[in-house]
Amino acid sequence: MSAIHMLTMPKWGLSMKKGKVNEWLKGVGDGIEPGEEIVEVESEKIAGAVEASVAGVLRRQLAGDEDVLPVGGLLGVVADADVADSEIDAAVAAFLADFVPPSDDEEESGPAPEKIEVVGRRIRYLKHGDGGQPLVLIHGFGGDLNNWLFNHEALAGDRAVYALDLPGHGESAKDVGDGSLSMLADTVLAFMDAVGIDSAHLAGHSMGGAVCLDIARRAPARVDSLILIGSAGLGDEINGSYLEGFVAAGDRRSLKPLLGELFADTSLVTRQLVDDMLKYKRLEGVGTALATLAGQLFPGGRQAQVMAGVPAALGKPVLVIWGEGDRIIPVAHAPSAGGQLRVEVLAGQGHMVQMEAANEVNRLIGHFLG
Repeated sequence: MSAIHMLTMPKWGLSMKKGKVNEWLKGVGDGIEPGEEIVEVESEKIAGAVEASVAGVLRRQLAGDEDVLPVGGLLGVVADADVADSEIDAAVAAFLADFVPPSDDEEESGPAPEKIEVVGRRIRYLKHGDGGQPLVLIHGFGGDLNNWLFNHEALAGDRAVYALDLPGHGESAKDVGDGSLSMLADTVLAFMDAVGIDSAHLAGHSMGGAVCLDIARRAPARVDSLILIGSAGLGDEINGSYLEGFVAAGDRRSLKPLLGELFADTSLVTRQLVDDMLKYKRLEGVGTALATLAGQLFPGGRQAQVMAGVPAALGKPVLVIWGEGDRIIPVAHAPSAGGQLRVEVLAGQGHMVQMEAANEVNRLIGHFLG
């Protein structure tokens, strides 16, 4: 009997319990290759595509557009063309008979975020995977470890991957001290010490990229490679009006259009995404923390520190990924490829390219680290 592969609703993030089918990207009868996107689904946080893990033919679509399924629910079936319809029908019936959707009060499976004291501040982090040379994921301004929602677990197949909330962000302490880049970089280095990491691959998005560059400049022995995604720290320009508006925004009306600037596809800014961001911005100390960081790192709507020479000078592998349509930090800041420096510019993508084009970004990083 030939293999029959069930395509199920993925689980993106610890809180996801269900997802909605937005659009089938492949039709029944279409050939499928591993890595191809088959169906786009949407969680409360954001939409993303479900990829094929095997080659075959899409033989069934069990869910239609706008259908809402629990995590693990059956979306479709991929099988070889010569598998009999009766075999597929029997496999679908058996799956549906055995499937139990997660209950609302069911304990979360898998790793949960932890908190640790780092240089006098409480820092939240999440670890996926074990072994290998570790990878540390560092988010951007106003973000948190959930900015790596679609990347974290996917990159942890053969290594430990850590994502943390920087000071002033997520559920970490809101004290940002002087708000300097060195304070953020020192926090990451102290975090690495606290969890027993001598050196690691560092991946930074936006402001997090500048943090990685500062670590590479000041403590190169702690860096095995650099992955910079829409990175700050490589040029003067930045979207100052976005930063000013984001710091000041206190309601849905002002915040939603600003968040739309982060994505090429503004429909990805869901109501839940806006609500989560408003909830964060209303936490005690967040307004002061963001204003302090913005004033130190991006005074007058410009980047205070430019470290454009660091990637080439590091003498270690560097991967730069940018969305061609980035409206926050211009793609022109991407350095020229050569030597150990690889540059990938993704057409049709914006600033949050690791979320919007997660599958492609994960492939690029996986190949780079491999």
